[in-house]
Amino acid sequence: MTVTAVSTSTLQEGLAHTPAPIATLLEIVFPGDTNHHGTLFGGAGLAYMDRIAFIAASRHGRVPFVTASCENVGFHKPAHVGEIVSFDASIREVRRRSLTVEVKMAAQTILGGERHVCTAGVFHMVALPAEGKAAGWSLPPLTEEAAPARPDELRMADIVFADQVNGNGALFGGHALAFMTKAAFISASRLSGRLTVLAATRQIEFHHPVALGAIVEAVARIASVGRSSIHVEVDLWSEGLLTGKRQLAAKGQFVMVAVDASHRPVAARQKPSAPES
Repeated sequence: MTVTAVSTSTLQEGLAHTPAPIATLLEIVFPGDTNHHGTLFGGAGLAYMDRIAFIAASRHGRVPFVTASCENVGFHKPAHVGEIVSFDASIREVRRRSLTVEVKMAAQTILGGERHVCTAGVFHMVALPAEGKAAGWSLPPLTEEAAPARPDELRMADIVFADQVNGNGALFGGHALAFMTKAAFISASRLSGRLTVLAATRQIEFHHPVALGAIVEAVARIASVGRSSIHVEVDLWSEGLLTGKRQLAAKGQFVMVAVDASHRPVAARQKPSAPES
């Protein structure tokens, strides 16, 4: 693994030309993921970056991939406990049996929604096609950029690992609910700029199992906003890693309530500050 520091100006210049992400992973920084400074471990950040690079590569090639190297990784600002961290992956270059993924990591405060770029890096992924593939097989070319995300939707993808499945190799319902709740929390918190807590769930439906090794993606949309409550609709999709087949795995509505530091309900939307005279 090659890790090279880059300047902030170089980082910002490169990000200005980054295509729309093909995959986004969202996490919340918890104390167990931090060092003694209360900031996200660099190794944990790199692990998340590598994971979303793998998802992006798999979505493009639909064959197994391994990470060959990463480079141009420079940590410029930390992610603190309680912040929302996003990892956006974009395909930059495709060769015969390898491709390059650029990953950007950014942190956002819940209160106020202040956002800053923490780091960015380039991951070189190598395809491992099945033995039956023709000798002249190659990855599909990079044709057009991914469509930018809809402003009224939040999308977050991840991989189902072995410690998250039951004896039948399917994602535990509790893990699915936790993933959907995380999407609802992030969506509601970004809208309100306040801390939100789960007050209730409405009509949770499980439609299809999510297999070990599949990509799982939550799609969250704000359904309605009350005085202190925010209703978030979340769909959970299963996506075959090698086939790309998507199936609706679960859906439900989550009622989030905006609270203050004393955990008392407050207005879901902050009033804009008055302009200075």
